[in-house]
Amino acid sequence: MILRNIRTFFFLVIIITVIGCHQKDRRFRTLDDINYAFQHGNLTLVTQWADSILIKNNSDSASVSKLRSLIDMADRIRIDFTLSEEEIRTELKTAIGNYSENDKALWEKNNWLEFRLIDGRKQYFKRAVSNLKLILARQQTKQRESSEMISNPFSQFCLDHIRQVIRADRDTHKPVLPVKMRVHYQLTVFADAVPDGEMVRCWLPWPRELHDRQKHIVMVKTVPVFHLIAPDSLEQRSVFLEQKAVKGQPVKFEMQFEYESFAQYFDLRTMKPSPMDTVSSLFKKYTSEQYPQIVFTDQIKHLSDSLVQDISNPAEKVRNIYYWINDHIIWTGALEYSIIPFIPGYVLSNRRGDCGMQTLLFMAMARYQGIPVKWQSGWMMHPGKVNLHDWCEVYYNGIGWVPLDMSFNLQNSKDLREREFYIQGIDAYRLIINDGISSRLMPDKKKYRSEPYDFQRGEVEWKGGNLYFNKWDYHMQVEYF
Repeated sequence: MILRNIRTFFFLVIIITVIGCHQKDRRFRTLDDINYAFQHGNLTLVTQWADSILIKNNSDSASVSKLRSLIDMADRIRIDFTLSEEEIRTELKTAIGNYSENDKALWEKNNWLEFRLIDGRKQYFKRAVSNLKLILARQQTKQRESSEMISNPFSQFCLDHIRQVIRADRDTHKPVLPVKMRVHYQLTVFADAVPDGEMVRCWLPWPRELHDRQKHIVMVKTVPVFHLIAPDSLEQRSVFLEQKAVKGQPVKFEMQFEYESFAQYFDLRTMKPSPMDTVSSLFKKYTSEQYPQIVFTDQIKHLSDSLVQDISNPAEKVRNIYYWINDHIIWTGALEYSIIPFIPGYVLSNRRGDCGMQTLLFMAMARYQGIPVKWQSGWMMHPGKVNLHDWCEVYYNGIGWVPLDMSFNLQNSKDLREREFYIQGIDAYRLIINDGISSRLMPDKKKYRSEPYDFQRGEVEWKGGNLYFNKWDYHMQVEYF
């Protein structure tokens, strides 16, 4: 009897424990719970818990918007971190050859082979191996030899062009050497990404017209024909198009336009900027923080201060910051910006980043020093190298806005004007679309943007939500005249 009672007691304890755990697991989840799960990479729980709340409350409140953004962010992280352990080993063997487990462990410790723990498993960045190769090459050479730079056809093309720009400038600092281009841009939404009959809204990148370096912009045609071009007063300029989805068919948006792009050069070593008007609206706007990406953290302050000690000339401050980034930050393919909370901090922690990431780091350090600098981006249009690209402009009082391209680096030349060209000049192969980050589109985009800071590829949405980059593709074709 006693033994039977003991067994019954323990049986009841087990039942109560199981029921208690089950009830605890099914308790109402708060936004704090979901944030905690997100921070620890439990993305499946994020989606499940957020969905369970949204089923009961689908209003437009701030908390509901936050839940939707967390679900969206979880999906975006999965899209960037697609490679499993097995897949990364296969890629490493193909790209690197023989390597040891100790090598792999070191690469991961240094975050040279980038991964995240997602739902308890290692998932690697889809460009982790190609980035690793760039990092290892830089680690082996530190400073690239001149012969290596000259052997690069694109570097030589740029250097030849730079020499022509400097000769054509003749100390006028005016735009020179125009290049006329015809651009055919296509954005294709994949079949059935949007339900049949639903309207698809699309914003395509459109050139800004207020710059002397970009002129004679003419729209040739659009598909569909009706379109709306945003005014130049907006810092991120677009062409708006819309059409209905048809079941089983892709939704295609197209435009063709022509324009001329100019190079420009300023020899800042021979020019002396006037003292900055620190109460002007220009100074206040372009030396301020811009959350969440341009922030004067302690790390930014200390590094920036260490680079410009006892220097008063703003051009010298800019030069020192540029040299440091050139020497210490490796160009690598980037995560989507929308999943990086603070890009300059990421660049400093990992000592790497793409053109826009390097530019944001430069901007944060320069603005902290009271140097006005604004974002500029669009496309690099060099023959055979057409691609998304970001750079910036620095304002010198008495001189004006001077272009600076952080990731085009110091050039392989003993002539200091040529070597430092991209600190104080720009080539003619550019398409300027943006003069700021996180600017509104026209008409206003109703859903969360695929790229919340930059605007180069386009944006697409329908009434059911934003269409992320995995739902559509883009293509640019350029003809030169």
